[in-house]
Amino acid sequence: MPMSLQDFPSLVSVDWLAANLGRGDLVVVDGSFKLPGATPTAEEDFESRHIAGAVFFDVDRVADHNSSLPHMLPDEERFAGSMEDLGISNETFVVVYDSVGLMSAGRVWWMLRAFGHQRVAVLNGGLRSWLADGHPVTGQYEQPHRGTYTARLRKELVANRGQLMKNLTSRERQVFDARSAPRFNGREPEPRQGLRSGHIPGSYNVPFNELTDSTTGKVKSVQALRDIFDIRQIDWQQPTVATCGSGVTACAIAFALHLCGKDDVAVYDGAWAEWGMPGLTPVEARG
Repeated sequence: MPMSLQDFPSLVSVDWLAANLGRGDLVVVDGSFKLPGATPTAEEDFESRHIAGAVFFDVDRVADHNSSLPHMLPDEERFAGSMEDLGISNETFVVVYDSVGLMSAGRVWWMLRAFGHQRVAVLNGGLRSWLADGHPVTGQYEQPHRGTYTARLRKELVANRGQLMKNLTSRERQVFDARSAPRFNGREPEPRQGLRSGHIPGSYNVPFNELTDSTTGKVKSVQALRDIFDIRQIDWQQPTVATCGSGVTACAIAFALHLCGKDDVAVYDGAWAEWGMPGLTPVEARG
């Protein structure tokens, strides 16, 4: 018997999704993402194979195109229109996945929550787990019925450069960076040209791929997640900011902390794409 959608958690299994596919109050979203220049593109992968009935959420398209920074949050009107195009309404239950497990699915999860959508879950293990368990995929696309959506930005879930500059002195928030250790420590150049190497002073490194099992792509247990953050000396009572290279994998940290019961987590949307530019923002490195 399929689980009631009224009670579903923030993380759902492939078996749960397989049992609930086709329900009118459920929309499955492929939120896969690749860096610019990678081929085939994430959208081309989607066109080749995806979970039946899924729609593609392009984080570069659902973005503020007036900003020079990559895939920044759009305004409420643009986000709402994009959700309606995808067949999502305010009452819709959304299950989002990516091709890796928890690389960019967290970004879509966070964007929806940032605009007030609570009924959203991540598919545990993503497309990787779906295929490993023998569930079918398709190259056929079904045009969704247009949704009706109203977006209301929750500003407390979004951090900006000014706030993080002040935080250098106040230390009111902990900052966790989802980039790889070599990038965080300034031992490896950034993939985006023109950026300095290193990290925000006082921040802690939690590479996003540590949050999932390397074999299955599934999210680690809550206790294992808590242990990862405890090693980084997290204060579970202190507000937190997650960051990364461009605001995508930072959301994996926000999602993992959410599973641990911690929701006072904002994402620095500009991320290293903004902080790492030549300028007055201080950079710390351990190269």
